[in-house]
Amino acid sequence: MTQVPQIELNDGTRIPQLGFGVFQIAPQETAAAVQTALDIGYRHIDTAQMYQNEQGVGEGIRNAGIDRSQVYVTSKLNNGYHRPDDARRAFEQTLTALGFDYVDLFLIHWPLPTLYDGDFVTTWKVLEEFAKDGRARSIGVSNFQVAHLRRLAAETDTVPAVNQIEVHPYFANDEVRAYGRQHGIATEAWSPIAQGRVLDDAVVGRIAGDIGRSPAQVVLRWHIQRGDIVFPKSVTLQRIKDNFALFDFELSADDCDAISALDKGEQGRIGPNPDTFDYVPS
Repeated sequence: MTQVPQIELNDGTRIPQLGFGVFQIAPQETAAAVQTALDIGYRHIDTAQMYQNEQGVGEGIRNAGIDRSQVYVTSKLNNGYHRPDDARRAFEQTLTALGFDYVDLFLIHWPLPTLYDGDFVTTWKVLEEFAKDGRARSIGVSNFQVAHLRRLAAETDTVPAVNQIEVHPYFANDEVRAYGRQHGIATEAWSPIAQGRVLDDAVVGRIAGDIGRSPAQVVLRWHIQRGDIVFPKSVTLQRIKDNFALFDFELSADDCDAISALDKGEQGRIGPNPDTFDYVPS
């Protein structure tokens, strides 16, 4: 079976560099998708409270017959539960939905700087509680900008283990990634193929044709060689298999540079801007 590289986080734990994402997978389809991914060899599953499919993740892991300790599980705090007591209750609900007594990684999903009086620091201190009592082996953030990370550094004791952010060839997000490298925060890339938009790019297509790989494999391999953690999502068996087949080839430095040159800066962003995003589920 393919050995996925492990990245050591700043708290001494290790995370598989390639995982399986379940964003936008329907709750009733999640268990089967997770079991399929685990059967193929994935050992890292990324979910969130707002995806509403944590229960399916837990079921899929149990149905696969793999010991819990062999699967790295991430979830994220719902935007509506940033107040300390709300965050504590929501975390308990995550553990109950998954059917586990711990998660490997728990994240603040969005900083929401225009809500909660701009206070994501208190929320982070609640996550520090989860890490201290062992129910979250690691804690981190998602969609945090440099200013948000600097505020955590100034006002709290724990450096996030990861920052899960939008990253793809059209939006390299290198300023946030650089801050992470400088401060020991691993970058996780969400929307790694820009919801499919980069797959028709002529540069990506040329490289894929030259090396006999699919455009998606080329882009995912670019993420891997940049050192980021990536977790593509699919419910299609062949795509789940193809997305896992990233470790028997390499991109040349020139090919990596050509893909990196596709960066459009802020114009390439396809998701919300974390400085203004204020969505709270009803």
